[in-house]
Parts: sequence; C-alpha cells; structure tokens
Amino acid sequence: MNKILRTGAALLTVSALVFAAGCNPLSAFQTEAEQKQDRWDRLAAEKNESMDLKELSLESYAKQVNTVLTSPEYQRFAVNSRFHVEGTVEKYGEFESDTVWIEVEKTKGGEGTGEKEFSYYTRLNNGKFSRQVQLFNGKGEYRVTVRLPSRDQEDRFYDAARFEVINVNPEIRRDVAMSRAGQDAGLKLSRPETGYLEAKGEFRLKGSLGKPGAERLMVRLEKDGQEWKHLLRLNGDGEFDRRIPLFYGKGIHKLTVMTPDPKRSDYYNEAAALLVNNRSKDEKSPIEFFKHYDSRGVKLEYPLAGGGKGNMKYRIKGSIDPEAPYAAETKHLIVQTKKDGMEATYFIPVKNYKFDDTFWLRFGKGEYEVTVNVPEITEEQRDYFRFFGVARFTVTNNADKDLRNLLPSRGIQARNDEIRKLARDLTQGKKTEREKALAIYEYVAKNIRYDVQKFRNDNFEYDDSALKTLQEKSGVCQDYSFLAIALLRSIGMEARFVEGVADGNRHAWVEVKVNGKWLTMDPTWGSGYINQNNQFVRRYTTKYFDPDPAEFAQTHRRTGVMY
Repeated sequence: MNKILRTGAALLTVSALVFAAGCNPLSAFQTEAEQKQDRWDRLAAEKNESMDLKELSLESYAKQVNTVLTSPEYQRFAVNSRFHVEGTVEKYGEFESDTVWIEVEKTKGGEGTGEKEFSYYTRLNNGKFSRQVQLFNGKGEYRVTVRLPSRDQEDRFYDAARFEVINVNPEIRRDVAMSRAGQDAGLKLSRPETGYLEAKGEFRLKGSLGKPGAERLMVRLEKDGQEWKHLLRLNGDGEFDRRIPLFYGKGIHKLTVMTPDPKRSDYYNEAAALLVNNRSKDEKSPIEFFKHYDSRGVKLEYPLAGGGKGNMKYRIKGSIDPEAPYAAETKHLIVQTKKDGMEATYFIPVKNYKFDDTFWLRFGKGEYEVTVNVPEITEEQRDYFRFFGVARFTVTNNADKDLRNLLPSRGIQARNDEIRKLARDLTQGKKTEREKALAIYEYVAKNIRYDVQKFRNDNFEYDDSALKTLQEKSGVCQDYSFLAIALLRSIGMEARFVEGVADGNRHAWVEVKVNGKWLTMDPTWGSGYINQNNQFVRRYTTKYFDPDPAEFAQTHRRTGVMY
C-alpha cells in the first residue's frame, strides 16, 4: 500500500520515504537543517506506515452547509511539526462571519512551553479557506477542531471536523497567535517572525497597525504571576519599533500585543501573543513612566529596564518626537540621582531631537534612584526652574569611591578641556593646595563681572554654567561658584557648592578641601560690590578667601550643599 499524506507544503509518499532512509545520494549536499528536516519527515512517514489510517469524517454542521475538507484526509496521523487545513464551503453566504476557527489542543506529551491551546482564525474567501497549522508545543499528541461560523449569530461557531495529529518533532516551533481583534485591527508583526524565540535579556518588537487613527497600542509581559504593561506610540504611518526587556529572569516570558478597542476609549483588546525564552538569569525592574513621557513625546531607548549597573557613570539614550508639544524648544533633559538622602542633578543635551549621554553616580557604591525630567517651557523669568518627571528607574554603582566633590555636576563642567587648560595655567608653579585655591579664587573674582540685571530680574537660564560664565565673563553668585568649583575639580581638588543666605538674599559660595580641611571662599564678594546706584564696582579683595569663621558668619548663613 502506498499511502499519500499532505504535510506542510510537500506531498509525501510514505513508501518512497522509507526506502530513502536507507540510502540518500543527495544527503552529502544537504545542509544540517535540511538533514534534520528529512529525518523528521522520515520518522513521520514511518509512523503513518505503522498506523491504521482512517478517513476523516465531518460533523453534522459541516454537512449542512456542504463543506468539503480536502486536507487533512485522515482522522489520526503523524506529521513533522506542521500540516495544512484546506477546504471549501458551498453555503458560505449564509454565515454571519467570514472567519474559520481552528483550535489546536495538546493532549499528550512533554511539558515544553507549558501551553495547552492555540487558535488560528483564517478568512473564508469565496467559500474557500486554507491554513498551514504549526503544532505549537513540540513532540506529542494534539487534538484539532475546525469550526465554521454560525448562520444566525456573529460570534458563534460550530464544529465542522475533529481529528488527532501526532507531532514527531521535539523542537519548539510556534506561530504568532493572532486573535480576531488583531486581524480586524490590521495588526502585522515583522519582528519577530515567529511566535517562539530565544533571546538574552531583551528582544525587538516591530510591526504596524492597519487601522487609521490609532495612536498607541499596549504590550503586556507575563511570567510566573508577574506582569508589566506599557503603551507604545505609533508613528504617523501606524508603525512601531521597540526593544522589549525581559524583566523576570531566565525562562519563558509571554508577550501579548493589545490593540485599541474601536468602540471603547482607553480599552485594549488582546491581538497577538508570542513566547520568548530568556537565556539571561538577570532579573530587572520595570521603568516607571509618568504622563509627560507620552505627552512630551519622549522615547527612552536605553535603559529599557531598571536595575542596571554602572561604574561611576551610566548611559541614557533616546529621542523626542518632533511632532510633540515643545519638542523643538526642549534642548536638554534633567536627570536627578538620589542615594541615602543625597541628590545630584545633571543636564543631558538634546540635539536634533536625540539624546545620548552619561550621568554620574557620585555618592559611592550602592543603589541610586534616577528620575528623568523634561523642562517646563516658559518665557517667564524667575530664580527657579520647574521640570516634569517622565521616567524613574534604579541603577547600582559598583565603584567603591565617593567622588561627589570631584566629578562634574550640573553647571560644573570639571572635565571640559577649556576648563582644564585654564586651571593648569592658573596654578602653574603653585606648590601647595592653598596657593592653587587662591590663584583660582583670584582669577574668578577679578575676571567675572557681577550681572546686576540678572540678579534684579531673576534672569536665570537652564544653561547657566561654568563654561557660560567663562565665555560671557559675567554672572551672579551661582555663576562665580560654578566656575571656581569647575576649575578646582579639574585639577583634582575637592570642592562643593554651598547654598545659603547673605545680607538677607539667597547666596552661593565655595568650600574647597585644602590639606584635608574645608576652606571657605566667596569669589562673588571678593570681586567688588554694588553701589547705591545699583551699579557693580570692581574691587578685588582676599577678605573672602579663608575668612575668619566668626566674622564670615555675621554676613553669611550656610543652609546646605548643592550636589
């Protein structure tokens, strides 16, 4: 008997395959993958040869609507991983739907991915339907039910045929499980191309949504009772492209793509599902996103998850949607780091709507809470800045050193080449730390002119910094302090920005470590004074370099340190 079965796209002759198992003159020219395919094809053929293949019988509903199932042909048979379901329905015009539901259940065999069911929804086209079915969970036995739509209710289906399939191939192969909602929304995934893949820590999700007008879709990641949800923005063409982190360590994560419900706002339907086997044992924490992340068009590309590790510094990368509100005006992001009650702030430049920079972990070894912010865009002049959180995550610094008073910080570009060169020139020939500190104090006090208008009008800017002060040669107390601290830190001298009050006004000055002890200096007051006509008068003095503490306290009150 020469039994013929349709499996996959090939028409296999059992007796010919059995004979080929003994001698295959083409095997030497086959790739390893082709040899494996042939091996499982032969095993399926041998299994079918040993079975009593009975002709497939249809259910009564299939007969009522004149259904012919051309594939498969038997009630129980073996395959190498996949097979075709094909047929025609004469009375398809009576149906309330144009969808055929093919449900696949694993009934016997190894645990594999743990999944027990998988469904396909395929369209009826002029009464014809065809679907290649991938047995989703490796070697074992499966029950397949083909269901046809009801003739009186849109969402009801009736059994047309049931049959058993034996998969001889132990490899896990799985299609993307696409629901009816996903099909109706026009969801297409170009990456990944399969419904089961292996990855290390993350994978790429790319595709498009065919329905016009949608702005977002949702993804849900699950493993062992843990769950993460996140909204993905679509571009103007309905496309999305995002790396998805695998938070929950080694093992299988399930990702569900959810599309907007056309009838309900802020509601999403399960559209597609796939499995990702994470080879990395690292567990990470999800990033917390705030409303301004979406409304200001921020897209964080790195990190994708919290719990990362750095060595004194950490990278941040991403972009801003050019179409988002204030996108063109957003020239930087503000990163705040917190550890053990201490806080530091850094500015991340945005150029051509992209950012890619690092921030420092200056408070030594341990875990930091990091908040990424966007600035408030306003023309109002004031002595403070407002910004809005867009994302928050944690980072662990592995470096033991505490370099809070040596590394760059907001407004203090201590590693800038221009700053470094100037500091070296100013301190050339100076042998002691005190001499070096005095040389920098003298330069800042003598060369920076106090900006009375900036002080009176609260005309502060986000880009106020040591470099800006050096270029403009003017500023107020914070700018004098920025420049002095940057110069000191650039030559390896610990220095910090002191916040306080002087003569009833908010004020800033500098503390620098000299021979192991903190020395106070106020280059602003050392530069001159404001006369009765509100004009700055230059008058350099060393009175405010290492002043007498009791005398200094009569005019200055220290409130804290800004890191």
